[in-house]
Amino acid sequence: MSKKKKVDPIPDEFISYEQAAEFWDKHDTTHYPDKFQTVKVVGELRHRHYEIPIDGDVALSLRQRARRAGGPPGRLASELLRKKLQATG
Repeated sequence: MSKKKKVDPIPDEFISYEQAAEFWDKHDTTHYPDKFQTVKVVGELRHRHYEIPIDGDVALSLRQRARRAGGPPGRLASELLRKKLQATG
């Protein structure tokens, strides 16, 4: 005779993200099949982000310059690269 493992009920509400994380760290969603449903998700990428390695001193200069200009480093990097690429054809 096999014993069924007792499954703790899912709280109706969590008072914080930390409490929810602690609960799900100790529990498995597969033990609650009737509590979840499959949903179809359709997403659209609006922007692409690229990661390229750059030297630390260059990154520091870029951040400092972007801060002075009042914008994010990524935007400044794109502008500088675009200008350089256009200039070199």
